Amino acid sequence: MGKGGQNFGKRENLSSNTSDGDIFKAWAKDVQECENHFKVKVKAGLSSDEVENRRRIHGWNELEKHEGQSIWSLVLEQFNDTLVRILLAAAIISFVLAWMDGEEGGEKEITAFVEPLVIFLILIVNAIVGVWQESNAEKALEALKEIQSEHATLIRDNKKIPSMPAKELVPGDIVELKVGDKVPADMRVVELISSTLRVEQGSLTGESEAVIKTNKAVSEDADIQGKTCMVFAGTTVVNGNCICLVTQTGMETEIGKVHQQIHVAAQSEEDTPLKKKLNEFGETLTILIGVVCVLVWLINVKYFLAWEYVDGWPRNFKFSFEKCTYYFEIAVALAVAAIPEGLPAVITTCLALGTRKMAQKNALVRKLPSVETLGCTTVICSDKTGTLTTNQMAATKLVAIGPNADALRAFKVEGTTYNPSDGKIEDWPAGRMDANLEMIAKIASVCNDAGVTQSEHKFVAHGMPTEAALKTIFLCFLLGIQVLVEKMGLPEEARDVKEASTSTLLCCCDWWNKHDRRIATLEFDRDRKSMGVIVNSRQGKTSLLVKGAVENLLERSSKIQLRDGSVVKLDDNARNLILQALHEMSTGALRCLGFAYKDDLPMFEDYCGNDDHPAHQLLLNPSNYSSIESELIFVGLVGLRDPPREEVHQAIEDCRAAGIRVIVITGDNKNTAEAICREIGVFGSNEDVSLRSITGRDFMELRDKKSYLRQSGGLLFSRAEPRHKQEIVRLLKEEGEVVAMTGDGVNDAPALKLADIGIAMGIAGTEVAKEASDMVLADDNFSTIVAAVGEGRSIYNNMKAFIRYMISSNIGEVVSIFLTAALGIPEGLIPVQLLWVNLVTDGPPATALGFNPPDKDIMKKPPRRNDDSLINAWILFRYLVIGMYVGCATVGIFIIWYTYGSFLGIDLSQDGHSLVTYSQLANWGECSSWKNFSASPFTAGDKVFSFGDSPCDYFKTGKVKAMTLSLSVLVAIEMFNSLNALSEDGSLLTMPPWKNPWLLLAMSVSFGLHFLILYVPFLAQIFGIVPLSLNEWLLVLVVAFPVILIDEILKFVGRCTSGPRPKPREKTE
Repeated sequence: MGKGGQNFGKRENLSSNTSDGDIFKAWAKDVQECENHFKVKVKAGLSSDEVENRRRIHGWNELEKHEGQSIWSLVLEQFNDTLVRILLAAAIISFVLAWMDGEEGGEKEITAFVEPLVIFLILIVNAIVGVWQESNAEKALEALKEIQSEHATLIRDNKKIPSMPAKELVPGDIVELKVGDKVPADMRVVELISSTLRVEQGSLTGESEAVIKTNKAVSEDADIQGKTCMVFAGTTVVNGNCICLVTQTGMETEIGKVHQQIHVAAQSEEDTPLKKKLNEFGETLTILIGVVCVLVWLINVKYFLAWEYVDGWPRNFKFSFEKCTYYFEIAVALAVAAIPEGLPAVITTCLALGTRKMAQKNALVRKLPSVETLGCTTVICSDKTGTLTTNQMAATKLVAIGPNADALRAFKVEGTTYNPSDGKIEDWPAGRMDANLEMIAKIASVCNDAGVTQSEHKFVAHGMPTEAALKTIFLCFLLGIQVLVEKMGLPEEARDVKEASTSTLLCCCDWWNKHDRRIATLEFDRDRKSMGVIVNSRQGKTSLLVKGAVENLLERSSKIQLRDGSVVKLDDNARNLILQALHEMSTGALRCLGFAYKDDLPMFEDYCGNDDHPAHQLLLNPSNYSSIESELIFVGLVGLRDPPREEVHQAIEDCRAAGIRVIVITGDNKNTAEAICREIGVFGSNEDVSLRSITGRDFMELRDKKSYLRQSGGLLFSRAEPRHKQEIVRLLKEEGEVVAMTGDGVNDAPALKLADIGIAMGIAGTEVAKEASDMVLADDNFSTIVAAVGEGRSIYNNMKAFIRYMISSNIGEVVSIFLTAALGIPEGLIPVQLLWVNLVTDGPPATALGFNPPDKDIMKKPPRRNDDSLINAWILFRYLVIGMYVGCATVGIFIIWYTYGSFLGIDLSQDGHSLVTYSQLANWGECSSWKNFSASPFTAGDKVFSFGDSPCDYFKTGKVKAMTLSLSVLVAIEMFNSLNALSEDGSLLTMPPWKNPWLLLAMSVSFGLHFLILYVPFLAQIFGIVPLSLNEWLLVLVVAFPVILIDEILKFVGRCTSGPRPKPREKTE
């Protein structure tokens, strides 16, 4: 725990690793035992001296500040990548060679430094982006600190301190909490000041409703939801006030444990599947580059190292440093050619475009690699509340009394939100509402402290969710598909409700509240499990309206109201009939509330809320409420629930078709969660789920947890705590699954951080969850995840297309340089030209391949396997063939210019250059020994190249035209090759170029960029090239076009010989 800059030493008896067995279990001890253990009296509090002593032991009540990585270590970490290291080595060597060549001055100096500087620029940009992403990793911890309380009301030294900084709390402190307070530490409730204490702790435990707290001890092995006598740091008091005793502070609190779990999860973050594949590719590339470079040196060693044999032994060695350097430069060029320098930039661009597409579908991506990882998701671990459900309590069944005590009426209520016009009531009686239904409507409206308001296009509840749902159901009677006033048959005096101001959303409830004015409230408490209000009607009649747990109301009811409003005795038959209806609704995971009233209130006949009235004294003591709420008249009950989202069922089906398992992990109770899972399709309606539904605690006690997780189909984990979620995610990842985890609360943050894809809720989610996540759902909707997975798969397929395109292009460049070295001809492509092609010319087509339309059956295929390679054996063979052609074409056109005056009927002699034999070209290094050799001047654009007394320069500076032809052929072939990459197997006849118009535009841009460096003199000088004539361009296209025909033949062979696709990995039962 952080010490706030002061040295208070180490904790002596508390640490973040302390197990529950080592700490004092305050929740299982009575108040007296807690006082004795912490050596404190509730009325007096701790003394100042004792506070200082305890602070030396426990430190400040604040979360640790973990030391983050230094900027320097983050920068170095960015170079822990095989491709980057190869590129760095190539840049350093290029810079050294450029420095050595730069001493000669002139044009060589300009061109030589472009290559290393550009490579260094790439590495710097890559490092900046990486450091920026890493520096955001710990924001979840900072957001966690924001939910901590800043002040608390304490009792110390027999005095109440109203606003003490919460960081100064120590175990044993006495704290007073009231409505609206944020709990400053984990504390044991020792005394209730109000009759009821409710705490909103859903963000920590996942519970969908505020929890009623008491000062009564619970069992030692209670889970966090069951510790009803404890309040936890970071949660909020929504009703009542109490006195508490601090038991844990700082990192020992439940929120402190979450903080530590987030930190640990952040340390164990793994690379994305694509990153792993690229690393593997980089390692393979390193070996290949090393082998090819050694071969190049072995082939050309004769040019810079010679010797004579004397007596069978080599003697008289002759070494040419200049030629050694030249071939070393060729090896550097080989490295530059082999590395797809533009790949990181193109991947980043494609992922950024993917984030825009996903944002249009309400999935906001916070980390770019998440886009690709989504595409290979095999398991979605979803929270229930708010993701699979609406997180809006809705009434689904209304049970009223029939014409006699032995008959009940049931009405199904449609609608899943707080929107009053969402749905209707089925089988609603025609004509006006009967007396029994009127009474239910009155009680639900008046005995209710909640409200519903409209914010933009959403309906928001205020107060308890169940109460808001009750208000909504009775407004639905009015504002359904038709004006339901006629269906409901409100009293005659309510006929003008539909003509009332439309500015009031709950106009029906408002009418009831005006008709029956509340004069007193009997607050809800845990013992009697009910709430009551005393009202005065316009006729001056005083009544008691009560709602609460059905069993409790029945125990205190002696009569029952029938449909016509008459009241009869509540006999055993009627009681059993109501309890049977309650049982059916409860087993269907409905939360049930009963309604009752009482007209016989002699003590309150003339009571109007006056403080001096004798009846007022009765209301001041909550222990009198049970006697007041006796001899009630029962009128009916309603079943409420947090209903599933309408679109979730189809989304679950889509997951099943796509081979994605759905695992529900919730803090809610088992029965409720099972009912929802059956309804949305995770489980079958009649399926035995005894082996698929388990509580978090029971799962942790299993001997073989992995076998349980290997079951095919959906699973449910209920009453799950943060550590349970983390363990589930960790085990799934160890099994090779790619896990997407949803969550909205503080308790979800560690698992979100640990999962391959952490998905937070945008509406209901805490800032902690959002900062720990990789993606945020703007609409909190599970179906949005499924749509994002489909988009991720499409993006990955497109990324494979441009990765293969760029790699195949690089293979061609490597073959070109290798052939040049093997044949001994002058260098046809210099490193700066290769760098330009890899970075700039190839970039637009590769990016445009990211816009390829998705396959129609993309969500009908299983997820790709973890060991699915970017390039399989057949694809590698194809691109080796293509690469061989690229190399032969670029080297071939270089040789053609030197040795042929015309080729395929195309005249190449117009520029006046001299022709040489192939033998002369291959042995150009011996030019100085040739007798009578001369080279004619030739033109290139507006320049004339003449050689005068140095004819051998014809193979050095004079190769500029041949180099330009080689570079232009390389560019043209790679443009045509991008058309081949439109589809992995499909012919251009079935996937024509206009299917992706962005690719045609990108090809035009790349050709335009090539023309730019050809015909702008300054750029042409930098890249060592010259303008080409029309005939020369014709030759370029003739040599480049066959790459399409070759790949079409290879694709045809692949389609004819390909077998069935491998099946996804089977799960064991």
